[in-house]
Amino acid sequence: MERNTRSALSTSLMVYLGRQFLASFFGVFFLFVCLIFMIDTIELMRRGASKPDVTFGIVMDMALLKLPHMAQEVLPFVALFGSMIAFWRLNRNNELVVIRSIGLSVWKFILPALLVVFALGVFKVTVFNPLASTMAAKYEELENKYLRRQSSVLTVSRTGLWLRQNDGRGQSVVHAQSVSEDGLELYRVTMFFYEDEDRFVRRADAKSARLSTGAWTLKDAWVNGPGLTPTEHKTLTVKTDLTLEKIQESFASPETISFWELPKFIRILEQAGFSSVRHRLHLQSLISEPILLCAMVLIAAVFTLRHNRRAGTAIAVAGGICTGFALYFLSDLISALGLSSSIPVSLAAWIPATASILLGVSMLFHLEDG
Repeated sequence: MERNTRSALSTSLMVYLGRQFLASFFGVFFLFVCLIFMIDTIELMRRGASKPDVTFGIVMDMALLKLPHMAQEVLPFVALFGSMIAFWRLNRNNELVVIRSIGLSVWKFILPALLVVFALGVFKVTVFNPLASTMAAKYEELENKYLRRQSSVLTVSRTGLWLRQNDGRGQSVVHAQSVSEDGLELYRVTMFFYEDEDRFVRRADAKSARLSTGAWTLKDAWVNGPGLTPTEHKTLTVKTDLTLEKIQESFASPETISFWELPKFIRILEQAGFSSVRHRLHLQSLISEPILLCAMVLIAAVFTLRHNRRAGTAIAVAGGICTGFALYFLSDLISALGLSSSIPVSLAAWIPATASILLGVSMLFHLEDG
């Protein structure tokens, strides 16, 4: 009987603590979202001020489309600050004193927060991320159209690489099965030439095409089209406005691709001969994010659970914030090393989450049992 009562009390307590953390988490999340939306709206209005076709409605649409992506980027800080507020309230109201008096350790009363934040992390990666990615892709489309005045020149699919270019006399479309490691040479190339942007005039099929300044150099090319006799060219020069930088900038950014679509896109990139480091790093970082959010809860607990005896509130809060930002900059530094291939991609993605969780656990062990 006593065991059942104790079990029911423990379950009720876990639910209560979980609700407290959830309320703090969503309160901080709402505050961050409002600040992000306000700042992005002001920035987009500034960027669009000199462009007469950028209306206030377009600015609002772009700010709303960008908001989900930015919201998921600040989730680690939301978990940190939300946890600190929840634990600080419990400590201020002496609820933690009562909880400890019934024999529960620090690990048991932070368990609900860890379970909640882990579930939120999984939800963010599997459900929220696909929505945010779709909206981010639409945002980039509007940004390129209205603010950058450019459109994407590159598409990568299962059929290979597709490029759109200006060849001096009109538009042309380039298709290639694969690309060299430096990105300057295409293999098994087909070029479709148009005049007035939509009237097909001829095509060229070549063994390879190499990009130089302002032109493609095709090798072993056959040219034919409506009313033309097929002709063979050992080398053929085609003017272009493309550069390697412009092609690389046109890749779909990892943030605009759903978590569920990233593995397929990575395979397509690698089959085409392009580097997939950015996309693989982003995928591994998404997988590790629930662990990183749990680490933020542990760090928040270290700086807020016993601040009455060890330090003032301001010092505790400042310590937690500084630690959170230090981990953020560490994450950026390690990601840069991963992108440059200085360290393996998996290592670059998992070091921040692993280091953070080990730091939080060791500090809590020292606080409670040291």
